[in-house]
Amino acid sequence: MSHLILATNDRAEDTLRRSGVANVALGFYPRFVWRKLPSDEQLLMGLERRSEKHCNPGDHWLDDACPGSLDGFGTRDIGFFELCAKFDSIEIWVDPRPNDQLVLVWLLDLLRPHKQITTKLSLVHADDIVANYAPEHVAKWKLPAFKVAENHLVTASRAWRAYRAETPESCFDLLMTDLTILPRLRSALIAVLEELPDSVTGLGASEMDLLDFVNEGHTDPRRVCEARWLRDVFDEDDALDALLELGAYSAPPVLLGDPAFDNEDRYFGRSEWKLTLTELGRSLLAREDDMWRHNPIKRWWGGTELTNERLWRWDRETRSLVKP
Repeated sequence: MSHLILATNDRAEDTLRRSGVANVALGFYPRFVWRKLPSDEQLLMGLERRSEKHCNPGDHWLDDACPGSLDGFGTRDIGFFELCAKFDSIEIWVDPRPNDQLVLVWLLDLLRPHKQITTKLSLVHADDIVANYAPEHVAKWKLPAFKVAENHLVTASRAWRAYRAETPESCFDLLMTDLTILPRLRSALIAVLEELPDSVTGLGASEMDLLDFVNEGHTDPRRVCEARWLRDVFDEDDALDALLELGAYSAPPVLLGDPAFDNEDRYFGRSEWKLTLTELGRSLLAREDDMWRHNPIKRWWGGTELTNERLWRWDRETRSLVKP
């Protein structure tokens, strides 16, 4: 029997491919936190058979697939649904991190109308990050595979539509419902909601972690970006983007250092980039000021556009939404 594994991030894909636990192991790489979501049309186009529409790197879902990874089942031009039809069984291996959970609900919502695929689909929920383990160890794992049922698909569709909604209210309301069919989804939604602007400081939880690392005396941007590991919501690119954004405001909470070099030079150590907190940064860490009292905000959280006039916030004390 032919077996396909779909991973929810690129590093898990590499580990699973080298473990040999399936005929083919492929991953999905979209980042659904800390940036504007792609449209449904963009996401679907990326999964189609390669054509002239896929003219830029990353446009096609297999652009970064390892050469030879599809041997016997197609080429890197194949469409997602066409490939799935070739296999007798399919598993989605899901890491516990919030972005992986969002990739999971997107995939299940996408596959929901395709009964010929969902009837051979199972979920494997990893308790830890798969890529943290050697492929030969992963090959020996005996994790349970849960056959996908209608309840999985319904819950995933509700979650994906809620995250894409124009306000965070639907996501918050989901926390009051039974999400146990997708066991990591509730904690993922809470973690993502905590990235909304704080009700006092205006910064999300991971942004505050970045400032806290600077406050502890770390001046190397790469070291400061390691603050992302405290929550595992951001990846390295998200953390760097957030750090650069914090330093680019007219009233910044952190100073990036030598302005004669561009941000890439700074990050890769080609300049003296010594991060320091400003007075505003220290006030934010003390929870004595509001970032958006001094600066304009234009940012996306899921499908919600955040502006100074339409600023949804998160109250960390009551763990609740604060409406604009």
